[in-house]
Amino acid sequence: MASKLNFSGNTVLVVGGSSGIGNGIAQGFRACGATVHVWGTRPSADDYRGIDGSDLGGLSYTQVDVSSANAIAAAPLPGGPINVLVQSQGAVRYRRQEFEMDGWQEVIDINLSSIMQIAMRCEDAIKAAGGSMIIVSSVGAFTGLHGNPAYAASKAGAVSLVKTFAKAWAADGVRVNGLAPSLVDTKMTKVTMDNPERRARSLAEIPLNRFGTIEEMAGVALFLASPLAGYVTGQTVIADGGMTC
Repeated sequence: MASKLNFSGNTVLVVGGSSGIGNGIAQGFRACGATVHVWGTRPSADDYRGIDGSDLGGLSYTQVDVSSANAIAAAPLPGGPINVLVQSQGAVRYRRQEFEMDGWQEVIDINLSSIMQIAMRCEDAIKAAGGSMIIVSSVGAFTGLHGNPAYAASKAGAVSLVKTFAKAWAADGVRVNGLAPSLVDTKMTKVTMDNPERRARSLAEIPLNRFGTIEEMAGVALFLASPLAGYVTGQTVIADGGMTC
């Protein structure tokens, strides 16, 4: 069974792979033998040193502003077939900024519109490999989020895109699945993790009585991209410690 998690010879592109869950997924694929390319927002890989636990060692890095359709269109792809495309880009705006149209549009552009454009940009390369695409969303896709309408709506849209692309690309041998984490300690969740009251309230909602880890989210992604999940497509795996049971 372990051999089914061997990605040697595979090319993997992780959008949003410079930090947080995306970075954990990128390093997970690298540890399993893949050649891994990541897109991030900072000018170079060196700009992530010592920041939020990011580890770009052994990864090929490209700066791409996924909020910009022009930047996505101009970004270089790895070249040749892409065995796995992971879309883990994400943004959230607090203090009710998402109720303003500028905040709403920024989050929608990054969390939803870019998924569609990147998928279409990589379509030929994924189909050439008979590969798979994994879209990282959130448990926020399945419930309302106080103060974050754009985040919740964009993540719900991402779950829908998993189903749509799974049907659209199935005939080409491409599988499309999703991962919906609950709270994991990353830079995007600092507003909760660094607030003792908010942290305690969130933890009380999780039956396993602990937050998930980046490594656990990476494990789900590796499973979904592997032959172990060869008959799984169109599904979003909720990894939340039982919060949405």
